[in-house]
Amino acid sequence: MSALLSTFRASYGTVSFMTEFKSRLANWTTGNCNANGIDIHYLRTGGDYPPLIALHGLLGDGACLAPLARALESDFDLVLPDARGHGKSSAPAKGYSYGDQAGDVVELLRSLKLKAPILLGHSMGGMTAAVAARELGAGVSGVVLVDPTFISPEWQREVFESDIAEEQRRSLLSHRSDLLVEARGRHPLRSMEILEYLVDAKFRTSMSVFEVLTPPNPDYRELVRSLSVPILLVIAERGIVSLHMARELQELNPLLRYELIADAGHGIPYDQPERLGAVIMSVLRATSNPWVGSMHIH
Repeated sequence: MSALLSTFRASYGTVSFMTEFKSRLANWTTGNCNANGIDIHYLRTGGDYPPLIALHGLLGDGACLAPLARALESDFDLVLPDARGHGKSSAPAKGYSYGDQAGDVVELLRSLKLKAPILLGHSMGGMTAAVAARELGAGVSGVVLVDPTFISPEWQREVFESDIAEEQRRSLLSHRSDLLVEARGRHPLRSMEILEYLVDAKFRTSMSVFEVLTPPNPDYRELVRSLSVPILLVIAERGIVSLHMARELQELNPLLRYELIADAGHGIPYDQPERLGAVIMSVLRATSNPWVGSMHIH
């Protein structure tokens, strides 16, 4: 046993903390709905609040957004679905384009009879939220995009040709404890809760999901221009979407407002969920024209 693994087990024990974490979600409900011939699993915080659907990124699942959901659940009824091929949702052999995933979101909304929810998405989930919002039109009340995968064709090709799928294949052959040690080393500031969620999500992710990386992505400029509902774009200082791009997108659609979180990277829902939740709520709770306005640095 490596010294690092020995230290990890001495600090955290050999028994998973997930029992403790799951108890924190005990008041939430779980369910499945049929969407386009597959089952989509979801968590739901509940309550008599406006609905908000939160979409996770590649290799995650709905539980990975639980810390962010806790920061928002006093104001929203959050639904946290597992995207197809992720978590406890069905994993078809093919059909993982952003259009396919957005179609699942549309069917989830209709199945749960959610009235004009806000769509929130991070990374892959951000692009999915934007595509779904375009299809739903006035069927949503707004969109929150957290560092979505708005990347150039050249960057798309680079990601597609990278070893990200092979890395996932190796992860599936690894021991859970080893992956936790590796994750702790890479992200020492993340909570043990989120590390466990992310590692467990990897084991529940089908290799088929990497189809979503096949170029081309939807044209994000045309996508943003087409949206007719308020848009909150949350960007990170070290994230994917640059400040320059955020300004360009605001020029394309005056319904877009952007917020920059300083000293943060692409994984902000995992690194600083409470801070992200506070930024989102600071905009949504504003008393006058909350969505549209100048950028603030948090």
